Amino acid sequence: MSFLATTPRPRRKPSLTPMIDVVFLLLVFFMLASRFGVDQVLPLPLASAGQGYEGPPRLVDILPEGLRVNGRDIAPGALATEIGGLTSAPTDTIILRGAEGAELQRVVDVAAALRTAGYANLVLVE
Repeated sequence: MSFLATTPRPRRKPSLTPMIDVVFLLLVFFMLASRFGVDQVLPLPLASAGQGYEGPPRLVDILPEGLRVNGRDIAPGALATEIGGLTSAPTDTIILRGAEGAELQRVVDVAAALRTAGYANLVLVE
């Protein structure tokens, strides 16, 4: 008699548990290894009816392709100089208004340029 069986052995069904474990470990690895973004806060308060305003007007219109201070077109590099003539102290309020079609990044860049020039009290209006 031969020990070789003439009937085929039933095939074992593969277990999915090791594959699920590997997928779970990969998920945990990528969640821990990735950066989900760096949040930055832009300290620009929105204008409200309760705030007081003193001094000459200091309105900076941020256009898609340029800047205007109190309705006059200016070069972007001359913004700090132009605002300097309208302020008596770096804590004076400067109002920023983004025009229709201007990108948010332009507003951020103008605010950063004014903060670099020493102006800390910026207010954003619609």
